[in-house]
Amino acid sequence: MASILGFGGYAPERVMTNDDWAALIDTSDEWITTRTGIKKRHFASDDEATVDLAGKASLVALEDAGLTSEDIDEIIVATDTPEAYTPDTASFLQHYLGCREVPAYDLGGSGCAGFVQALDVARARLLLEPKRILVVGVELISRLMSWEDRSFCVLFGDAAGAVVVARDGGAAELVHVVAGTDGSQTDILTLKTGGTRHPFNAESLASGAFNHLDMDGKRVFREAVHRMSQAVVDVTGHIGKGVADVDLVIPHQANKRIIDAVQQKMGVDDSRVFVNVHDYGNTGSATVPFALWEALGKGRISEGDLVVLTAFGAGFHWAAAALQF
Repeated sequence: MASILGFGGYAPERVMTNDDWAALIDTSDEWITTRTGIKKRHFASDDEATVDLAGKASLVALEDAGLTSEDIDEIIVATDTPEAYTPDTASFLQHYLGCREVPAYDLGGSGCAGFVQALDVARARLLLEPKRILVVGVELISRLMSWEDRSFCVLFGDAAGAVVVARDGGAAELVHVVAGTDGSQTDILTLKTGGTRHPFNAESLASGAFNHLDMDGKRVFREAVHRMSQAVVDVTGHIGKGVADVDLVIPHQANKRIIDAVQQKMGVDDSRVFVNVHDYGNTGSATVPFALWEALGKGRISEGDLVVLTAFGAGFHWAAAALQF
């Protein structure tokens, strides 16, 4: 059995509203709100990097669990915006927190599904031996994205979310996780430049390809709605429950249209879906753990509740986790 002992989140203080974006590029509050539901997002300050966001969220989770950094036995970080190309962000985080010389590693490249996949890895690791595992989802997208591409720059924000997972004794039992990948659809959401097939070079720098995200919006929308809603059905079915038994669904906060479509497909009302995309935008791997932390803080989760996390990401990956509080 795996349990969550503590929850944490962090969003930088700097806020970028739709009107702020309209002053920089050809867009408007109405255009952004109508298409995405996003009203504002948080961006890291100039002196913050990925590990700073991850570290601050982790400290909140540790305090919530009644633990210190020395109590952590393993660290898993889900991110697509790492502190450095190498070593991984988890190495920096281990040092930032002052943890012992424990295993620490990243899950990268799986996009916004990364945190829920990391929960599954942590759950599997706990089958081997009792540990306290810090699981973090963090993105600092504003530092790496193009600020001139209005199709994408208005969508994203920076944030981090973290949980501490152990075998038992927590506020919530991690009952089950499902996950999957359709690698035939790697082309529908991808940042091509920077890998071995399309190396970073002077040409990609001059053209701006190094921070250009290729996205087939219609296909991503269709797959996201299908995969996230089906994952909720699959994970609840595995534990002998149904969607009707779920007290709260916390979906990846990509945009409000996708969330609304997932909600409609599942047949659940507003009271059973947590949404904060309007305040933070799409924060990638951080959306689900940050939303989980905020939902707890806002009193949206009570003892006895069955909560399901569901997410999708580039790859094309998807995952869902069932939590019993």
